[in-house]
Amino acid sequence: MAVAANIETLIVDDQRSTLQLVRSSLLQLGFKRIRECEDGEAARLLLETVRVDLIFSDLNMPRLDGLGLLRAVRNNPAISKTAFIMLTGRTDTALVQEAVKLGVNNYIVKPFNLATLTKKIEAVVGPLT
Repeated sequence: MAVAANIETLIVDDQRSTLQLVRSSLLQLGFKRIRECEDGEAARLLLETVRVDLIFSDLNMPRLDGLGLLRAVRNNPAISKTAFIMLTGRTDTALVQEAVKLGVNNYIVKPFNLATLTKKIEAVVGPLT
């Protein structure tokens, strides 16, 4: 789990329960460097001064939704290559296709379990062990 411990991670979700679930799951996987924001605008502002390696973002949020955050990340040359995993409770194909078009690395449909989260992360960053 040494790889996971070195990955600077940002979780963006307006639901406290989802933030806590993702955080606790990441801690179980060995992640140590975890930041949180409750909406996309707060995350966008944070990313102006803090570099992360991996972003988990909810799709539906106030102020700036997940697609807006993804667009902002991909349009900023300094962080455009940051790994981005979208969290969504919706299986709307059009939204997933839009995220793919904008450059999302992977997506997770809520609810999810630790095995699913692990597979989605490893598909983006490689083995965690």
